[in-house]
Amino acid sequence: MAKKAFLDFENPIAELESKIEELRYVQTESAVDISDEIDQLSKKSQQLTKDIYATLSPWQITKIARHPERPYTLDYVQGLFTDFVEMHGDRHFADDKSIVGGLARFNGHACMVLGQQKGRDTKERTQRNFGMTRPEGYRKALRLMKLAEKFRLPVFTFVDTPGAFPGIDAEERGQSEAIGRNIYEMAQLEVPIITTIIGEGGSGGALALSVCDQLLMLQYSIYSVISPEGCASILWKTSDKAQDAAEALGITAHRLKALGLVDKIVNEPVGGAHRDSKQMQSLLKRALGDAFRQVADLKTPDLINRRYERLQSYGRFTDTKADHR
Repeated sequence: MAKKAFLDFENPIAELESKIEELRYVQTESAVDISDEIDQLSKKSQQLTKDIYATLSPWQITKIARHPERPYTLDYVQGLFTDFVEMHGDRHFADDKSIVGGLARFNGHACMVLGQQKGRDTKERTQRNFGMTRPEGYRKALRLMKLAEKFRLPVFTFVDTPGAFPGIDAEERGQSEAIGRNIYEMAQLEVPIITTIIGEGGSGGALALSVCDQLLMLQYSIYSVISPEGCASILWKTSDKAQDAAEALGITAHRLKALGLVDKIVNEPVGGAHRDSKQMQSLLKRALGDAFRQVADLKTPDLINRRYERLQSYGRFTDTKADHR
């Protein structure tokens, strides 16, 4: 059994889990029955996890969203979809492996599914550029979405990126144009789009896959115009203030739901999606089914108008007229 990775604020849980593992080892090596003690400690660990996760700060939620064991796009594709056939390349430059996508079936319904993939080990992370997409990745995603439109297939996107790749090669190939083109085209795509933020939803790298009809967020995911570290570097000239930036940015699911930017928050298992990926898949599959049913039967003009009104509703302001008399 693989050893669990605990975050810094989970140290009390880690200590309890370590004791439980020691007792289980003793149980297998000894004739003494200590199953009652193990059960009591397991319940205590479960309750401690609930207590800690009930009072998480935005910065702690950011750490959970970045957890290396968190399920990625391909995990959800394997668990929620059937008959997946991956498609490659943007037909212009290359195949960006930070974006995965292809034809599949969701509850028996043909669809297009795509999203960012970070990678598990060092080799795969390098190959997938840590989920930071280059222009060819966004152009591949757009090619797949236009293909879905051609065959009247709904589109499911999964967002998990710290942001678009900021390298000079990406800029030379038109990074901002590729992101802007995706946003423009998705706004008028003539098929339903359901987007789920499964981990990090960072900057334009996330926006390029998240113009949609239904936006879902996992409970411990984040969605923001900039990372807390990036924000802190701009405002305070140091990334050490990232915790303060996370508080100010309003990046958590519940905050964004209150602002009307998110349609549904998908609850995660106790301790986060990485603690029970099967349960997470079950919860998300139900939520995606509900979201799809809300838009599946809309006629194209109604779908486009609904999406336009949705985008226009973002942001609120109060107009105060000063009396200059």
